[in-house]
Amino acid sequence: MTKIAAVAAAVVAVALPAVPAAADTAPDERPDVPVGTWLAARTQAAVQLTSFTYTGTVAVPTSTINETAFNGLTQQAVEAVQAGKISSDERSIAKWLFQRIAADVDTYLTETTPERTVEAEVGGLCTGWWVTPDGYMVTGAHCVQVGETELSRLFAQQALAKFNEQDAKEIISGLQGIEADEEILKLAQQIYVTFNTGHMKIRNLQQSLSVLQSLPGGGVDKTAKATPAELVSVGESYPGKDFALLKVNGQQNLPTVPLGDDADVRTGDTLYISGFPGLVTNTPFFSLESKLEPALTEGPYNAKRTTQTGVPYIQTQAPSYHGNSGGPVFSKDGKVIGMLIAGTVSEGGEASESESFVLPVSIVKEKLGEKNVKPAQAITTTRYNEALNDYFRNYFEDALPKFREVQALFPNHPYVAKYISETQAAISAGKDESPRPVLMWVLIGAGALVVLVLAVVLVKLLGRRRRRSAAATPPPYGSIPQPPWQQHQLPASQAHVSPPVQPYGHNGSNYGYGPQPQHGQAGQPYLGDQTRDVRYGQFTPPPDGRFSPPQDRRPS
Repeated sequence: MTKIAAVAAAVVAVALPAVPAAADTAPDERPDVPVGTWLAARTQAAVQLTSFTYTGTVAVPTSTINETAFNGLTQQAVEAVQAGKISSDERSIAKWLFQRIAADVDTYLTETTPERTVEAEVGGLCTGWWVTPDGYMVTGAHCVQVGETELSRLFAQQALAKFNEQDAKEIISGLQGIEADEEILKLAQQIYVTFNTGHMKIRNLQQSLSVLQSLPGGGVDKTAKATPAELVSVGESYPGKDFALLKVNGQQNLPTVPLGDDADVRTGDTLYISGFPGLVTNTPFFSLESKLEPALTEGPYNAKRTTQTGVPYIQTQAPSYHGNSGGPVFSKDGKVIGMLIAGTVSEGGEASESESFVLPVSIVKEKLGEKNVKPAQAITTTRYNEALNDYFRNYFEDALPKFREVQALFPNHPYVAKYISETQAAISAGKDESPRPVLMWVLIGAGALVVLVLAVVLVKLLGRRRRRSAAATPPPYGSIPQPPWQQHQLPASQAHVSPPVQPYGHNGSNYGYGPQPQHGQAGQPYLGDQTRDVRYGQFTPPPDGRFSPPQDRRPS
């Protein structure tokens, strides 16, 4: 091994161990952050607020008292007073009458004209999530349609309040001399809630489904419009296979979430629910812009249940609320293992936080397969997840170009702009800890090696040039050393002969006479290495022109 090769080996041996072990970390390995933090960041962009809306014309008849039935009821009231079953004051008698009418409204009230109409709209908000980059979305069946009974209840609740109030005031006004208190007013309104709901008709009924997509930066503003969605398939509402598939046309590069398997979780594992609780979306206390960020809750997998019709459900203590329906439920690895469908409700209609029911992902896959829809992940999600992993490791310079690629692929991504801003700020603040790629360290080492080799070569060339320069400089006058031939005892007749001059051509030959002999010729002493200096003109022929080239005395 030459000295240069040895130096190169030493340089490489020093440079290579300095390469960070970044390659030892798998790209999809979770950074050292809480599971919920990592999981929420990866899945929020794919979880969307959905809405279903019914519009129609609500028609209810005017009602009137059935005089015959009412007179019979009045007689019963008199008898009850006489028997001491009710008090004899008019207020007590009026309450007793209203209670009896409310219990059997169709006996004491009849339809009459005119018919009253009002345009009404009812609906609800749920949660859905993208399963393909081109716009297929999964949600719950009860999030896209309601039964006839439930629909009538919703329309009655929304459209009939004004009519119910008007009718209650009219019947109370017939109670001459009785001041209506709160209890009587409630009883009167209940009479007409029951009657008007039962006799209500809905005409020109239309349904629409939509997805409220977040705007860049997250959330919505007052100009945001719902994106229409098409209902592709729908199952049976809970306790059936509560599944629905939507399609939003004109979409590409949408962020999605991956599907796992039922076997990914078991009793005792932590489950994570993502969605939009109604206590946020329906409250006036929070800004419109902040309502479209999904909330993440977590809790243990309690047990696997099966309905009487054989549909499996997972019971979990992860909190859920109205509006969470249809939301994805994740394992700690970030894969969907089910969909939130139902929760227990108290007698007052309040949701219980301790019991939620999840439709397993196997049912979701079954329903997707029936429509030949295959879950997929766009490069948008791949790059976004890679960027998030870098971001949470403080590899900000590595994350920034990936975040920018996501923004270029899907400009309406709700959160990538925020991460770009935060990443740039972290780089400016000197917080970046991105490892240098292996190739960069190799190039740095190679560059150092080249510099060192060039330095060694340069030193050698400079040293050789100094020696040649010193040899080429003529000595001072009077100090010329004697040539070798003058250092011998020569005859006086040869003492004045100059040494032969050997002018070399570029090929090192002696003008065709062959190489300089390496032994002395007759009458020509051996000059040794000094023949090399002849080319540089140190010696000249004698002035008398006596010069004859040496004979080529090659071995025969």
